[in-house]
Amino acid sequence: MRSLFLFLALSVASIGATKAHAQTDTTKPTLWLIGDSTVNNGTKGQQGWGTALPQFFDTSKINIVNKARGGRSSRTYFTEGLWDGVLKEMKAGDFVLMQFGHNDGGATYTGDRGRSSIKGFGEETKDVTHADGKAETVHSYGWYLRRYVTDAKAKGATPIVVSLIPRNRRDEAGKIGVSTDYAVWAKEVAAQEKVPFLDLYGRIVTKYPPMSKEEVDALFFGDWTHTSPEGAKFNAQTVVEGLKDIEGKPFAPYFAPATP
Repeated sequence: MRSLFLFLALSVASIGATKAHAQTDTTKPTLWLIGDSTVNNGTKGQQGWGTALPQFFDTSKINIVNKARGGRSSRTYFTEGLWDGVLKEMKAGDFVLMQFGHNDGGATYTGDRGRSSIKGFGEETKDVTHADGKAETVHSYGWYLRRYVTDAKAKGATPIVVSLIPRNRRDEAGKIGVSTDYAVWAKEVAAQEKVPFLDLYGRIVTKYPPMSKEEVDALFFGDWTHTSPEGAKFNAQTVVEGLKDIEGKPFAPYFAPATP
């Protein structure tokens, strides 16, 4: 019996050590990722670009922590407390990539899981009451992005606004669109706040024309929004290309030596 107790005690200690080892190494800067399922996706066959991103970095020098959550908008990532969770761990010298927009649309502010934000980047608000009686003041898409930027700056971190990835939807000429309101609004917020902007939308759509429809389709899985592992890597590499072009090249020390 004594041997059994000793075995159990050692097992518990081992589990605790494993969990402690799995925690973020605070001696290194951390690159935080926040966003929706196009960044972090747990559905079988689908993958977000945030999952593929670490392969392009030297993770002995920087932590990559993907805190994006499927189904969230710029609004619900904030109202559900997900952002507060990131802020608690954020420290000076960290970086934050934020990509929202796919779930921000909608005609109502209490339906559709209460995730629609007001279109644009202004200061207008709308007071709503949910079915459970809870009151909420809804802000614009741009307002929520500004909040993430302001909070990150207050922590001494570097916020980088990222435009959403394009959907695989074609016009009558067979081309995927070259602009979207949310990409434009994201750029406006970055300009207002004087922080880096990574036009992921624009960079990706410029890569599509030389590709066949079948090649583009292979980057998605199950629908026209969510990417396959191949598409996740394609988008992650595009993110890296954008990060390399940021003024001052703050990520230069952290890329993996073999990053293409």
